[in-house]
Amino acid sequence: MLRSLWFCLLGGGLLLAGPVCAAETAEPHAPLFANLTNQTELSYVRTRGNSEVTTFSIKNKLGYQFSERLSGLWKFEALNGDSEGVRNAESYFTELRGDYQLGPRRFTYGSLSWFKDRFADIDLRLISGVGYGYRLIDSPPHLLVAEAGLTHTLEQTPDDDSSEIGARLYARYEYRISDDSLFSQDFEYLAELTDLNSHRVNTETALTTAINSFLALKTSYVMRYDSDPPRRKEDTDTILGVSLVVKF
Repeated sequence: MLRSLWFCLLGGGLLLAGPVCAAETAEPHAPLFANLTNQTELSYVRTRGNSEVTTFSIKNKLGYQFSERLSGLWKFEALNGDSEGVRNAESYFTELRGDYQLGPRRFTYGSLSWFKDRFADIDLRLISGVGYGYRLIDSPPHLLVAEAGLTHTLEQTPDDDSSEIGARLYARYEYRISDDSLFSQDFEYLAELTDLNSHRVNTETALTTAINSFLALKTSYVMRYDSDPPRRKEDTDTILGVSLVVKF
């Protein structure tokens, strides 16, 4: 009952963000697209783990600055592949997130994400969360951001369904090598509060090099670890990718 109530409160908080967004506009008469940003990645991907295949993927980030303090972000990712006409890689991810700036370095966030990985036996993973973030270092060429929060996870696999309250820790480091090159490292840790030995770790190491003002080349290495994977599945997936990034 408490878990259901927690989930409803988180969902309600995200829904209430809509009226807040409408009430707090960045510019009374600003053009609709003036505060809109978009980044698309088209990738060549080589995976090892639960999916062993060479294929293509697409990632998209659509952001909107509702006001000086309030921003929103929608992420979408899809990975599909086949070998000799047989599908052997299929995963999808989407996330809605809102950030509210409390000051130059402090902010809060709320998010709701959905994930499915056919060949890792993840039929559904729905995560809602709220948390607090702080820019520990914001002095070019360095940027270090840390976040901590609470999550509610609903997961469905062929063997089991679960609903858990958890904790989330996240950090992102950026180093601006030059005007055209950026190194970044993302780290995310998700654990169940009732069993800290049951946890997941997601990391991404990336180097992005600008070709011009709207095109860039990104090389990345992604690692996903699950301490308690579905039965007969690997606990670690890795993705080595080379992406063409389009920004506007």
